[in-house]
Amino acid sequence: MNVLVVLIPISLVLGGIGLVAFLWTVRSDQYDDAAGNAARILLDDDQAPPPSERSGCAAITTVVPAAAQRSTERGGGDRSV
Repeated sequence: MNVLVVLIPISLVLGGIGLVAFLWTVRSDQYDDAAGNAARILLDDDQAPPPSERSGCAAITTVVPAAAQRSTERGGGDRSV
């Protein structure tokens, strides 16, 4: 039982530190560009970025998976992905 006297305050302090860190990230706009990050993860690192991204213009493009592109090239029909 004496261990709980130590563990409960430690867990409350760590939880408070986590809450303060989360609130700091929200207030400093760390989560501001969620749509850009979601689209950027689908791009290959090997390819050069499109000209619109190199010029500083923030255009969001539709990314089609390679499997869908191959099926339409073989005459698989017009499927929405």
